[in-house]
Amino acid sequence: MAEKIHAILVPHPFQGHVNPAVHLAIKLASQGFIVTFINTHYIHHQITSKAPRPNGALVDDIFAGVRKSGLDIRYTTVSDGLPVGFDRSLNHDQYQSSLLHVFSSHVEEVVARMVAGGEKVNTLIADTFFVGHSKIARKFRLVCISFWTEAALVFSLYYHMDLLRLHGHFGCQDCREDPIDYIPGVKAIDPKDTMSYLQETDTSSVVHQIIFKIFEDVKLADSVLCNTIQEFESDTITALNTKIPFYSIGPIIPLRFNNGTVATSLWSESDCTQWLNTKPNGSVLYVSFGSYAHVSKTDLHEIAHGLSMSKVSFVWVVRPDIVSSDDADPLPSGFKEEIGERGMIIPWCCQMMVLSHPAIGGFLTHCGWNSILESIWCKVPLLCFPLLTDQVTNRKLVVDDWKIGIDLSRRKLVRKEEVAKNIERLMSEKSGRESREAIKKVKGTLEKALGPQGSSDKNMENFINNVKRLVCKDVSPP
Repeated sequence: MAEKIHAILVPHPFQGHVNPAVHLAIKLASQGFIVTFINTHYIHHQITSKAPRPNGALVDDIFAGVRKSGLDIRYTTVSDGLPVGFDRSLNHDQYQSSLLHVFSSHVEEVVARMVAGGEKVNTLIADTFFVGHSKIARKFRLVCISFWTEAALVFSLYYHMDLLRLHGHFGCQDCREDPIDYIPGVKAIDPKDTMSYLQETDTSSVVHQIIFKIFEDVKLADSVLCNTIQEFESDTITALNTKIPFYSIGPIIPLRFNNGTVATSLWSESDCTQWLNTKPNGSVLYVSFGSYAHVSKTDLHEIAHGLSMSKVSFVWVVRPDIVSSDDADPLPSGFKEEIGERGMIIPWCCQMMVLSHPAIGGFLTHCGWNSILESIWCKVPLLCFPLLTDQVTNRKLVVDDWKIGIDLSRRKLVRKEEVAKNIERLMSEKSGRESREAIKKVKGTLEKALGPQGSSDKNMENFINNVKRLVCKDVSPP
């Protein structure tokens, strides 16, 4: 009898990484995997303290609900190296440093206890940004799977940093500005469309150290799971498959969000359904800049004034730490009174629930990968305002390649007049038609990939068969 796959799954402890990891755990468990999900104490505290409490009791296990349906998902938490009450948003570098130097040792202790206790663990699935995943896998003779939550294009650019450095496009004081046309499977790309960390001249930051380490790590993995679909990035994925088995199994998003039983939100969610029900179809702009990136107060004010000038109705997620966690009220003075009933400002929400509402006609977004996939699924065209990291490259895919959105502002300085003009352009029945038609076609491609014998369905089947083969082979220590 073939050995059952028992996978330890470790997400990177940020909202945008935890969400797809949770849904990957459910997807794998529904295919017969035993999954042990390792969250951090901090992420667990944030989720459980903000989750609805029907019986008034705190949730000890976020997967307790899905286990009732027969899925074997186990749950544990570890320290990320910092106290739960530490402000990770305000002290970003210190948090990243702890993830670089400390977090993996706590995960390793859990794996060691499981193995010593007789648990038949045979696979480690770790977010690519989890430093040291290949080392832990080798030590405990586990099949090593790297889970990439972003676009394959972004993965490929990072994977080929050595080529970028060799050609003078990265890691130098006076980098070349001509198009990058030598990355296998990637069409010529303007350096200004690469990730923000590849555009910085100082590569000594803690985030750069993490990126360098994880892409040494990933080259030792047995395979990569990617939250994209084959048809979106076919040439890039084909080229990556010559380096490492690379499976596109996306979109890993909460497709049945209304019946979801796993809480993943780090903030209390507001329900704006009743307000949206009063608005005409396609008339409301949804505005959110994600769970992680900060917006400068200057840009935030220009966007606020642009929203006011546009006369378009909107729902705006203004996260408590959107500028900084020590700035409790970052919006312009008098803004809420100025917009009146035309706008609804909330601290957080269930994004898929809002995007799927018929009143929503556009999404002003930071271009996080989860947000893009969710927007495509809900057929909502995008107004792009990338802030950092992969968002810059995602903007290129959305606007230049797939034509499913437009830019808020390509300039370094955001101006309220340009914000208002582009909001009206996206939301207008006439000028926004191209983006709306394009996103319908892209949604069709997404649905087909997820369907029986679609590309994502087949890739998941191939991935599972490959893991079974490796488990039976018994991964040997180096």
